[in-house]
This record gives sequence, structure tokens and C-alpha cells, in this order.
Amino acid sequence: MSLLMNTFWKNAALGPMLHVLLLAAVALPVTSTFAGKEEEAEEGARALATSLEAEGYIFRADSYSSDLEEEIGKAVRLQLFKGNEYKFCVAVSPKSGVVIDGTVLDLQGKPSGEIQSLEDGWGFILTFSPSKTGVYAVAFRQTEAGKRRKTPVAMVTGYK
Repeated sequence: MSLLMNTFWKNAALGPMLHVLLLAAVALPVTSTFAGKEEEAEEGARALATSLEAEGYIFRADSYSSDLEEEIGKAVRLQLFKGNEYKFCVAVSPKSGVVIDGTVLDLQGKPSGEIQSLEDGWGFILTFSPSKTGVYAVAFRQTEAGKRRKTPVAMVTGYK
């Protein structure tokens, strides 16, 4: 067997092609599985946002997405303006079994906002009206209630 493999690797035409095929066979399943979970998280966040558009909220076309670790949460800094009411729709894949929680940290780092969690815990809508214009942070983390694992998380931001 090793003689056969050495022949393939030494052959200038077949060696690089075999190497590329092996890499493609290994990498594609891993990439598509992870991408599917990221897409599910974003679809979940957008689904939460869609229900609020009828209430007059305007949602940004872009979204935030990242990996959410088991032990370390995320904080996303945003410029918020006095006079607006903001909705932050945050979700992980509904199939992940992960339960998330979140808050808005005000200018002094104090938790603020009103959270409306989904019954299954894979997403929530956070409502916040800043008393001052400034930079705030939306923080979210995994809770002990669900499975603890690294998973993609997505957030969509809207205001009115």
C-alpha cells in the first residue's frame, strides 16, 4: 500500500490532484455543517425581527454573528440615540439545545432593558430606550438551563 501511495505522491500529475481531492473530501462536510448552524441562528434572529416590523420597527439589513462560547459571553458595542426605542433580536440555532440570556449595559455598565425570552430559550427580544445618546453594549451568554457548547449566535437590531 505504501509503495502505491509513494508512486502517486511522486507522480507530478497525480500527487497535487490527489492532495486537493483529499482536502476537499475532509473540509466540505465540516464547513457545510457549521455554516448551517450559523444560518439557522441568523434565520431565528430574523424571524423574531419580522414579527416586530408590523409594529413600525425598522431593522438593519446587516446582522451581527459570531461564535458563543460555553463559559464566555459576548458584548456588542452600539451607538444608540436618545428618543429611539430599540429592539435587539438574538438567537442561536433552535436545534442546538443552548439557552441564552442577555441585557443592555448602559453608560455606567449597569444592566438595563426589558427581555422577552422564547419558551425554548434559543432566542430573545431585548427592548431598550436610552436616556442619553452614547455607546452601549448588548451582552448575551449561555445559561445553565440548556446544553453548554460552542454555537453560532446572531443578532438583528431595529428601532423606531
